[in-house]
Amino acid sequence: MLESTFMTLMKLIIPLYIAAFIIYAVRAFRGPTVVDIILAVDCLSFDVAAFMAILAVYFKSVYLVSGAIILALWAYLLDIYVAKYLVSREVGA
Repeated sequence: MLESTFMTLMKLIIPLYIAAFIIYAVRAFRGPTVVDIILAVDCLSFDVAAFMAILAVYFKSVYLVSGAIILALWAYLLDIYVAKYLVSREVGA
């Protein structure tokens, strides 16, 4: 019962994720400003992390959860690094 509900929900969610990935990829490659590109890459990373977490629950896999956490942390660090660059115009620690 629970698995059939999950599969029905995934049939609805996967096309939405694919549409979002395409929109984010277009924005990442054609973004008019650096901020738009960074926001698109950030949204793409967090969506992939959320999708990995959903799959980890379904497959009961610890490895997918750890990958999702690492990807989300990488996106967060990217945001901090770029924000620091945009404010101070310096690259580095």
